[in-house]
Amino acid sequence: MVEDVAARTGGVPLFVEEVTRLLLDLGEGGGGIQAIPPTLQQSLMARLDRLGAAREVAQIGSVIGRGFSYGLIRDVAGTEDAALQTALEKLAEADIVLVQGLPPESDYRFKHALIQDAAYENLLKSRRQVLHRRAAEVLRDRFADTASAEPEALAYHFTQAGMTDAAIEWWGKAGDQALRRSAFQEAISHLGKAIEMADKSADTTPQTTKPEVARAKLQTNFGIALLAARGDSAPETTAAFARAEELAAAVDDQMERLSANYGLWTGYLSRGEVGPLRAIAEVVLRDIEGKPPSPEAAVAHRLAGTTEWYLGNFELARAHLEQALAMFDPRASDTEKSALQRAAGLRSSSGRSWRAAR
Repeated sequence: MVEDVAARTGGVPLFVEEVTRLLLDLGEGGGGIQAIPPTLQQSLMARLDRLGAAREVAQIGSVIGRGFSYGLIRDVAGTEDAALQTALEKLAEADIVLVQGLPPESDYRFKHALIQDAAYENLLKSRRQVLHRRAAEVLRDRFADTASAEPEALAYHFTQAGMTDAAIEWWGKAGDQALRRSAFQEAISHLGKAIEMADKSADTTPQTTKPEVARAKLQTNFGIALLAARGDSAPETTAAFARAEELAAAVDDQMERLSANYGLWTGYLSRGEVGPLRAIAEVVLRDIEGKPPSPEAAVAHRLAGTTEWYLGNFELARAHLEQALAMFDPRASDTEKSALQRAAGLRSSSGRSWRAAR
């Protein structure tokens, strides 16, 4: 029998454990090795099927993730405590999940990712979407403060639930949070997902001004992440900001237009492309023409001054930079102060100056 188990399982530890467990459950009259499902997936599904009512709790847990708290699965399942605790105890006894602590403070984790996958695959797609939506709504309600939430978890659940607008919003928030942590590769991934979904949605749904502004912000932040991770002269960075500039041009949001143009300007400066560099500086100056002093105006004069300095026009450069400095108001809010200080001449390759200017 041991030789048969080794041959059937190919030495895969989890499959060995599953087959051995099933043989013990079947007993001497159970048909032996011939009664064992031929694949690990089928074996795991067979074990889940034998759990009765506890199987549904395992399926709900598989939607939440590899690990979950008692409070979270209770809220998602909407089950009474007594029935839920009985089901979870059965899952723990069957080695489906590992448990730490006692309800309602307990935490659970699927013993193996393949067990979670088997439980998940046993669900109808429509039921999965309902549970993903419920999980997202519970998590969102628990974390009214976005900074305390795990936005990528909410984004994932909204995506799987087919709630495109909410998914785009939370992938964007996940990207913003990653940017604040200087986790630029994560930011590229999260913002890239948001942009991909937004672009697909734009092809099928008429857009209003607000979504267009949101798309421009997503694209600009995507450019910032690429700038920090791959450099301001990288082709993908320039492409991201060019797309941001295209989106920003269609909305009435001066800061978004400035942010996109700033990204393009930085790339042209790094590559020494004089013509486009001056053209961008002229665009941002025209955008503030006739308007009162503002952080945006200070940034525009700073770009123009730096451009003229780079081209050797030092008197004109000085005039623009002095205008940027003159806009600094020590009585202004911390946000305005930070923006003006950055605009007066600070630039970081990590992209932090972008977030200050915004």
